[in-house]
Amino acid sequence: MCGRYTLATDAQALVDLFEIEHLLFDPSGYRPHYNIAPSQAVPIVRWTQSGRELVLARWGLVPHWSREAQTKYSTINARAETVADKPTYREAFKHKRCLIPATGFYEWKREGNAKLPYHIRVPGSDVFALAGLWDRWERDGEGFDSCSIIVTAANPDMQPIHDRMPVILNPAQYNSWLNTGHFNRAQLESLLVPFAGQLETFPVSRRVNSPRNDDPSLIETVPG
Repeated sequence: MCGRYTLATDAQALVDLFEIEHLLFDPSGYRPHYNIAPSQAVPIVRWTQSGRELVLARWGLVPHWSREAQTKYSTINARAETVADKPTYREAFKHKRCLIPATGFYEWKREGNAKLPYHIRVPGSDVFALAGLWDRWERDGEGFDSCSIIVTAANPDMQPIHDRMPVILNPAQYNSWLNTGHFNRAQLESLLVPFAGQLETFPVSRRVNSPRNDDPSLIETVPG
């Protein structure tokens, strides 16, 4: 799974990197984050006929047909193996795919009775993109966008830490994933595989366990 991640950059860098045509929030109010947790508002990239847009969405997808503004179960992650068929995600998989920018993510390795946090990132890449889904929920004049990160089996670098990891897309795959005007299930599912590149993994402070902590020291290596 992926329950915490980092986006240690500013909005303008995302606009430049992802070739954003429409920025739908005030960039002056956005700052780098080192401990993004579920239910927080996060930047996502989505496709429109007039170009890509960058918008904030609540992490934890609430499908548009939900009676309530929250689900009874966790929707921060969608499993790659079932995302096309699960009722919560299948419409979004067809029509509302997105990129979720990140500079790294956290996972906890079990050692005896303890769980030790690790930070994982792509060497040589300041920002990369996770495969995501989004939807918009509206009732009685109120509404919000929300999102979910798709997860798959761990690649060899992740396997010593955890058996799952978020789907990391490379830039050549962005258009195929974002283009919701075209749906080819087999082609899309072929993108939802373990990351083929190298990952850098290292232990970090247990301060990351609390989402109240959000500062650069969280991604500093500590003795394992």
